[in-house]
Amino acid sequence: MSAVAAHRQGNRSMAWLIAAGIALAALNLRTAVTSVGPVLDQVSESLGMSGVATGLLTTLPVLSFAVFGGLTPALSRIMGERRLLLVALALLGVGLAVRAMVGNTPVFLAASVVALSGGAIGNVVIPTLIKQHFPRRAGAMTTVYSTALAVGTMVAAAATVPIQRAADGNWHIALGVWAALAAVAAIPWLALSRNEPERSRTLARTGTGELIRTRLAWAIAGYFGSQSLIAYVMFGWLPEILRDNGYTAGQAGTVLAVFTGLGIPISLVVPPLATRLRNQRALVVGFAVLYAAGFAGLMTGHALWVWSLLVAVAMGTFPLALSMLALRTRTPEATSALSAFGQSTGYLIAGAGPLAFGVLHQVSGGWTVPFALLFVVVAGQVVTGWYAGAERTVEDEQRPRGGRHAAHRATPDASTSDASGASPSHGEGHASGASPSRAPGGSPSPDEDDAPVTVSAA
Repeated sequence: MSAVAAHRQGNRSMAWLIAAGIALAALNLRTAVTSVGPVLDQVSESLGMSGVATGLLTTLPVLSFAVFGGLTPALSRIMGERRLLLVALALLGVGLAVRAMVGNTPVFLAASVVALSGGAIGNVVIPTLIKQHFPRRAGAMTTVYSTALAVGTMVAAAATVPIQRAADGNWHIALGVWAALAAVAAIPWLALSRNEPERSRTLARTGTGELIRTRLAWAIAGYFGSQSLIAYVMFGWLPEILRDNGYTAGQAGTVLAVFTGLGIPISLVVPPLATRLRNQRALVVGFAVLYAAGFAGLMTGHALWVWSLLVAVAMGTFPLALSMLALRTRTPEATSALSAFGQSTGYLIAGAGPLAFGVLHQVSGGWTVPFALLFVVVAGQVVTGWYAGAERTVEDEQRPRGGRHAAHRATPDASTSDASGASPSHGEGHASGASPSRAPGGSPSPDEDDAPVTVSAA
């Protein structure tokens, strides 16, 4: 085998390892969130949690995603994305393990924050890694990422109670097993973190401080926040809506399980479709129409499982929002900054949703007023999504502010160049940079053109 062939083979192997590492990491990003809900009553009773503490526990995910997600770009510049994702998985695993072993509320809450911080960091780092190592297959890899995320979300929610029953009702074991999954996910990143690609100090200047001066960053944050708000409202309140209209607890649980499970096939379809389109405005409007129809149907009180499934399809806004993080940027550094700003700001917006929905239900005594709030949120989603879905990048909006930005963009970054040394074209197909090529079935098939640069960091 020639040296060139050996080099290409090594790049292919590295690319597949990174793809597998991303999928395994994504499986873990929501386990700290969705594993608690099914056993929350037992946890609260066992630890003697007050109502305030229980409410804080249910609010911690959005607060942690907002705070720690916002810190991630700065941490990335210090550590590099691969090492930071390894640290995130370690935090996730340690937090999950500790909270499964404790017997008091303060330590349980603190360990939950540790675990959630790992998930928050992973939320921001993975889109950056996709942009960095798979610039021409961002659509396919976003599909892998969002699908694995949906699978992990559903499995943690569905399997925790059966695990608890198999463990003779021990909720400690039911929550602790998810730490093992985080340990497995860390294995490929132990190897990958030893060879962190060199970072461009020039492009690393792209940060949140510059993004907040662009309309596009705020549009992305608004779109991400609106879809997250609706998602958290539906996850928290859909069972109550169903029970209030005559469904049993078992029937409501079944509908919620199917509602959550639909995220898997939707995540397989939306990112490749979004990447193929010149702009994503048609998807933005289409999902908004489905939301409006689903909410209107739920307000009637009839055939609620049908309308619930329609809303579940409309929640394709989540993989669409993830896709926009790569489609609206040209460099990994910009993707990291946009991902951090969009997600942290978005989760702050989303955090008020379930509480406001519940207060409106309590004050009004029905569901009409709370659903009126969701219609307003959908209207805002159309406005922000219409702007965010257009063919533009955050770098384009920064361009009028001075020549220095243009100079920075003109310098190829080592982390976005392919293994052959050529930088990916940014003018093909759409504003994301280049149209991703795909293997049959939409899955990534890394080759030497997409393999990451593996230059040892100094």
